[in-house]
Amino acid sequence: MKIAIYGRDFNDSVLPFIQEVFDALAANHVEIEVYHKFFNFVKNKVTLPRNVGTFSDHKELVSKADVLLSLGGDGTLLDTLSFVRDSQIPVIGINFGRLGFLASINKAEINNAIMALVQGAYSIDKRSVLSIESQHALFGDENFALNDITIHRRDNSAMMIIHAYMNGEFVNSYWADGLIIATPTGSTAYSLSCGGPIILPNSQNFVITPVAPHNLNVRPVIVPDDVELTFQVEARSTKFLVTCDSRTETVDRSVKISINKARFHINLVRLNNETFLTTLRNKLLWGIDTRNY
Repeated sequence: MKIAIYGRDFNDSVLPFIQEVFDALAANHVEIEVYHKFFNFVKNKVTLPRNVGTFSDHKELVSKADVLLSLGGDGTLLDTLSFVRDSQIPVIGINFGRLGFLASINKAEINNAIMALVQGAYSIDKRSVLSIESQHALFGDENFALNDITIHRRDNSAMMIIHAYMNGEFVNSYWADGLIIATPTGSTAYSLSCGGPIILPNSQNFVITPVAPHNLNVRPVIVPDDVELTFQVEARSTKFLVTCDSRTETVDRSVKISINKARFHINLVRLNNETFLTTLRNKLLWGIDTRNY
């Protein structure tokens, strides 16, 4: 089995867990490929197995991996989208961050998780992806997002007016600090913190969630994922921000943005002892009331 590893720089407190990952992979006779920047970071900090290879980009990864293992939080796992793209290589995350909806494997479960991965004791969650288009080719060939695409004010405290259309039909003019267009995967991220609903991964919907709307009766809207959403910004500032997951670009207010469901999906690995609902209960502490203890 070939497993590629992606990670960011960490503080030294995480190094014992990184060592545990490499030891577990070596014990299970896994062929290991490491993202070259992460390899340079850890090579003098942990003991690496022999014959560890490296990869630098999407094209190299496709020929070198059966699974991509993300070491970090949800933000780190979102980075892997740029490498996986439409290759359908499954992605699994070990959580070295905080909440961890996507990187759901706890640090205490590293050995069991890698053994389950090698033995094929897992299923695949197909997660929909957003794509963004405009006349300025925003984000180049990485114009896609697993969690959300956001439109946000940039450099002053004044609200924006975001005119929204669905398949050409006017939806609303949002007076707000910004607007979030989230996938079901992203419904537990920024959208949730702004009052959006939790959507199950296979729901085939997107959610439009305003950020601090001026009109309090403007609520999040769930729409089918087969529609085209277009947005035109009106604001005092000449520029505004657009994000694709963790990537950000500054855009002129004259730019019109279109958002659709991407033509490919992302495969997330879910171990056989996990479900989306168990993840929700564990991460959001559902059913736990301290008054009972």
